[in-house]
Amino acid sequence: MTGLVRLVEDDEDLRAAQVQTLQLAGFRVEDFGLAADALAGMTRDYPGVVLSDVRMPGMDGLQLFGRLHAIDPDLPVILLTGHGDVPMAVAALKAGAYDFLTKPVGRDVLLAALNRAATARALVLENRELRQASHDASDSFPELSGSSEVMVHLRAALDRVSQAEGNALLTGPDGSGRLSVARAIHRQGPRRARAFVHLACDALDDARFEADLLGSEAAAPRGTRKAGQLERAQRGVLFLDRVDALTPAMQARLSAILEAGEFWPAGAAAPRGMDVQLLASTAADPARLAQGAFDARLFYRLSGTVLPVPPLAERREDIPALYRHFLLAACARLDRPAPAMTGAVKARLSGHGWPGNLPELRGFAESQAIGVTPFDAQEGGEAPGLSDLVAVYEAELIRDALRLAGGNATAAMARLRLPRKTFYDKLARHGIRPTDFRR
Repeated sequence: MTGLVRLVEDDEDLRAAQVQTLQLAGFRVEDFGLAADALAGMTRDYPGVVLSDVRMPGMDGLQLFGRLHAIDPDLPVILLTGHGDVPMAVAALKAGAYDFLTKPVGRDVLLAALNRAATARALVLENRELRQASHDASDSFPELSGSSEVMVHLRAALDRVSQAEGNALLTGPDGSGRLSVARAIHRQGPRRARAFVHLACDALDDARFEADLLGSEAAAPRGTRKAGQLERAQRGVLFLDRVDALTPAMQARLSAILEAGEFWPAGAAAPRGMDVQLLASTAADPARLAQGAFDARLFYRLSGTVLPVPPLAERREDIPALYRHFLLAACARLDRPAPAMTGAVKARLSGHGWPGNLPELRGFAESQAIGVTPFDAQEGGEAPGLSDLVAVYEAELIRDALRLAGGNATAAMARLRLPRKTFYDKLARHGIRPTDFRR
């Protein structure tokens, strides 16, 4: 690993030699002859490490370390010491300095120490960023983020639905984020201050349906009152999750209630008016739902707007960023450093189909956070070799080109600068069809 180094050395010739050594190793170097000058512009977010001599005129390296430690205790500071300065350096190490090296220091020893420090610094900043993001956006919906065309369209559509307070049917496979879309509509709309009631339709039964939905009101003075889901959702949002799981009798009863615009709790003396924004979800094809056994009146009442929530397979360009978010969230929760993105992980992200969608991706990220690599065991083999990784990378580049070209094979091969025969040979090898990318 290489990165940014702030080098502080008062000996001009030695400093020039160190700068050359570090730059040849791939580091970006900011060099200073005076410690006081090296403090300029240092903040808690400095993305590099500090390498400083101890004995310098004016402010020495130990004083510089003290000032830097006050700015950020997690900033790695490596001290270069003469043999007579070792006791002082050890004291600085106990006070929080990252490391000390005695002069003359070998190139390999110096570079190894700086690489370790740069890695540590990158992880500290990454985890800080995550904790801040988690704190600021704990109620947001990162699973709905992404730059893919389908997600940009979905976010725009759900914003319009939320502002219009219209009914909507959210379609898409399990795990695609239908519940998050429903919550986002509620959160962004005028009803955000009122309740969001999540009704799992697959958990209802005919015997309890009316009681759960409408509630009850026993006679006074000793009677008790139980608010139903419709009453709890008044002036808010009622989300009918997996609405296609309702039995025909439940569908007919719900349709009649919605058509009347009012409901009677059991034992009530008068009906209650109904002011509810209805959202429903299904993993079924809405066209088949409309033509099947589902109550037609209820279907058309719920499906004023149909919002397709895409599976991960249709938003592959969003997967790396989603994985990174889930990984950092898990690392912050577990107080563990974020692991590096290995070639095997990249191959998994780009080559796997993710049939379990967001929960599967989140589970994979959390397994990586704790140091487990389940894809090896699940797929019954070792981590992919170089040829496998190259093939996965090549296939993803071709898919990206086809996405950008809207499925136009000629434009994609021009973007990739591939001859026609080579391009189509690669399509066949990777099982890629340009028609899948046409809008």
